[in-house]
Amino acid sequence: MNRPLIITDCDEVLLHMVVPFRDWLDETHNVHFDMHDRGFAEALRHKDSGQVVERELVWGLLVTFFDTEMHRQTPIAGAVAALGRLAQVADIVVLTNIGERHHQLRVEQLAAFGLDFPVQWNHGPKGEPLAAIVAAHDASVALFIDDLAEHHTSVARHAPDVWRLHMVGEPEIAITVPAAPHAHARIDNWAAAERWIMEKLATGPAPIETSYTDGALS
Repeated sequence: MNRPLIITDCDEVLLHMVVPFRDWLDETHNVHFDMHDRGFAEALRHKDSGQVVERELVWGLLVTFFDTEMHRQTPIAGAVAALGRLAQVADIVVLTNIGERHHQLRVEQLAAFGLDFPVQWNHGPKGEPLAAIVAAHDASVALFIDDLAEHHTSVARHAPDVWRLHMVGEPEIAITVPAAPHAHARIDNWAAAERWIMEKLATGPAPIETSYTDGALS
């Protein structure tokens, strides 16, 4: 058995993303981004007309942001120091849905902040890739951190003995985001999160609840 393992998301857990994305859209594309609508279907609107930005253009804007504007992203308060301390007792892997195109940029971006950890890119639900990472590390206990509820549901299905922490590190949206029903805890600041993480790593694997293995998860 190897050391404990922490698998963490990046955007809104380690680095701010929606605020710099919103500011860039406003400055350069005359687009208003309502950050309280996390589905993107109605969130981006042309400021001159109020019309919803076409879905194809939304994804194009996201790609362009990661192509050229990642320098706008800054660390969530407390994240860098907390991960530095946690790295003394656990291995850390960043599992991010940024895509292969921007993988190396993300590696360099995180390393510039002192977050020099392995980074795995992904598309879609994170349960299966997380389970593969845990198996590869043969971790004594594993813990997952993400801001999106659907990823906690996916991890609960595919790796039910992994502790799941729901964290929305961006204060401007955290208050509007409900707690993920399949996470073990919701903590939005790194001071409290670090204490919870250390406690769970010392506890051992998460207890497996029947609902996570009987097909009840949607």
